[in-house]
Amino acid sequence: MNKILLFLLIMILSTHPSRAQEVTTLSGLHPSDFTAEVGGKPVALYILKNKNGLEACITNYGGRVVSLVTPDRHGTPTDVVLGFATINDYLQSFSYFGTLLGRYAGRIADSRFELDGTEYRLQAGFGRHCLHGGMGGFHMRVWDAVQIDGQTLELSLFSPDGEAGFPGNLQVKVIYTLTDDNALDIRYEAVTDKATVVNLSNHSYFNLSGALDTPILEHLIQINADAFTPIDETLIPTGTIQPVEGTPLDLRSPAPIGAHIDDDYPQLKLCNGYDHTWVLNTGGDIKKLAAKAVSEKSGIVLEVYTTEPGMQFYTGMGASAIKGKQGITYPARGAFCLETQHYPNSPNQPGFPSTTLRPGEQYTSRCIYKFLISNF
Repeated sequence: MNKILLFLLIMILSTHPSRAQEVTTLSGLHPSDFTAEVGGKPVALYILKNKNGLEACITNYGGRVVSLVTPDRHGTPTDVVLGFATINDYLQSFSYFGTLLGRYAGRIADSRFELDGTEYRLQAGFGRHCLHGGMGGFHMRVWDAVQIDGQTLELSLFSPDGEAGFPGNLQVKVIYTLTDDNALDIRYEAVTDKATVVNLSNHSYFNLSGALDTPILEHLIQINADAFTPIDETLIPTGTIQPVEGTPLDLRSPAPIGAHIDDDYPQLKLCNGYDHTWVLNTGGDIKKLAAKAVSEKSGIVLEVYTTEPGMQFYTGMGASAIKGKQGITYPARGAFCLETQHYPNSPNQPGFPSTTLRPGEQYTSRCIYKFLISNF
């Protein structure tokens, strides 16, 4: 019997030599588990590493950050984002784990907007509103990928006129760079041949504790914003800007995420936690701190910098009971998102910063997720 088993093992290894010789990533991923063809286009896992032990694994299916590993205070490599271990898991899930969002990150009310006198009807998603570009948004597309070097991945995508209802042929480029100062630097570019609206972002779900199966309520959070955009019962911004002063959304000083998340405050009850856009004080200056999160358990600190006027802070209420990497079942409020972007529903709110892009113009945006170690 032992000889038979040995013979079978040799046969399996000989028919799958790449798997047998494959080196797993720091987060335990097998690159071959992402080698596939989706919609007639090749999909793969791209690995970025810097000199300090950071590693980012990104798939061109949705431009998703699958894992992001940084050392904790003891030097232990720690994966700090939620995700799945295979491309098949992503294809079978409706989650936004780690994905690029477009054409429009956030919600557009009633899946419609008017531009230059023409009304555009959009593809809805999760109800009557258009969310993150609709059900067939950029998170469902296979991006063209070129790994420039060991620390840089360039993704590009062509979105044809009328896709999901949006006007204009849109050419998009996103560049991920894992820098030697321990940051994942994301640069976005887009051009169009017809007036349209664009709002791109990344939807990584962070848990800095080193235990992706635990809630993030003890994480400290700080957001450099004096105001936020209130929402209605369908989670659409009302169009007003409200001061955070005297509300549970005042996160200008570091505080545990769970400190006020269940307060008897109407804006929190609408979404059972935080799912709002903060109006940043940074004025689009990439050098000014927009937000900071800290896990006292691991010592890992995440700082966020952006050129965008807003940031969506979401506490992962809808990402519960999903089995992810290493067989871990993610709990509700098991991660948080810090999505740098323009405000949701801006195309229908003339008082919000414009998201209109016209021919001859270039859309640009930048977000930096930087990792440090705290001495708590």
